[in-house]
Amino acid sequence: MAKAEKGTVLEVAGHQVTVTHPDKMVFPEAQHPDGGVGITKLDLVQYYLAVAEGALRGVSGRPMVLKRFVKGIDEEAFFQKRAPSHRPPFVEIAELKYASGRSAEEAVIRDAAGLAWIVNLGCIDLNPHPVLAEDLNMPDELRIDLDPMPGVDWAQIVEVAFVARQVLTEHGLTSWPKTSGSRGFHIYARVEPSRPYKDLRLAAETVAREVENRVPVLATAKWWKEERGSQVFVDFNQNAKDRTIASAWSVRAVPDARVSTPLRWDDVEGCRMEELTIATVLPRYQEQGDPWEGIETSTGSLDSLLARAKELGPAEKPPKGTGRRQSTMPLIEIARTKTKPEALEWLEVWRAKHPEVAAQLEPADVLVDGMRGRSSLWYRIRINLQHVPEAERPPQEELLADYNPWAGMTWEKTED
Repeated sequence: MAKAEKGTVLEVAGHQVTVTHPDKMVFPEAQHPDGGVGITKLDLVQYYLAVAEGALRGVSGRPMVLKRFVKGIDEEAFFQKRAPSHRPPFVEIAELKYASGRSAEEAVIRDAAGLAWIVNLGCIDLNPHPVLAEDLNMPDELRIDLDPMPGVDWAQIVEVAFVARQVLTEHGLTSWPKTSGSRGFHIYARVEPSRPYKDLRLAAETVAREVENRVPVLATAKWWKEERGSQVFVDFNQNAKDRTIASAWSVRAVPDARVSTPLRWDDVEGCRMEELTIATVLPRYQEQGDPWEGIETSTGSLDSLLARAKELGPAEKPPKGTGRRQSTMPLIEIARTKTKPEALEWLEVWRAKHPEVAAQLEPADVLVDGMRGRSSLWYRIRINLQHVPEAERPPQEELLADYNPWAGMTWEKTED
């Protein structure tokens, strides 16, 4: 490691990588592995280099969306699909093409130098696609995201995780668990890269439906958020072609620097999300190694899950086409904002305006939706009035805030 005029130069995997603004504080409140407080940009890079063997199991050779926190963890990240034009020779690109006709040349890394380069761009977590650059249309990784609705505790998430494991095992797939580092839990399974994305998503949806069938009080596969109640949503949507989630050993952009930590199944029940931070995970990795060692040779087939999908018959269809769906629930929308903190502030304004109604809501009745904008998320707050007597339900009112992520954009006209 050497000091340079514009930063700190690291020798990594036979390459030089410059860490610009190495002293920039990324996690000012987080515990440092050495016992102090505060984690800098250079500390973050060095964490990824320390766990590089494990982190590369999840990202090596896979095109990645760059989720960049250039203004720090308190500001929304922006999502950059196209790799920067000025990139080092050890960073490759792969062109992903979508049904819309659009395409994006995304970054592909294969070594620890690539990890350091990506983190230096302001990426805190790593977001690879479930496909290798050598065959972009045939995914090789099935991902189950256990997303708890408000009011769900950790014990319920863990119980659903073991049911999902059982389903995968019964259909010939080896499951690999990890915390999300946020609120939920992830389960991965490597699969033969011989089927397109639509089959991968159908297989994941079948897992979700099977889990729901076995523990309907605990888990749901319902597409519509307002219909899920206080359950764990077994999210199969992350297997669509344009979706990514934080990979193994990724640090998440929360104040205590939590890590999306790979686990052995024997460790799942006793783990606690808040205890798995950079400060605790780094010595854990050094002492125990990577629990996901061997995932590369655990490839299975989707055939059994796809056969089960035929037996179950068609599932609820996602929204498609034009027009607005009429919900079966009494929903009102109260705000659309650029950031989540803004949305929650307007929620409190609404609560103060309707205190009697707010007192009757269950946790799952408040729907905070992260919506995809041009290059970042925006937020929508909706209220499900199902637990409020019909005569006491407030009507749909003018939005308290009405952020438009597409304001000022011009749309290219086509013949279609």
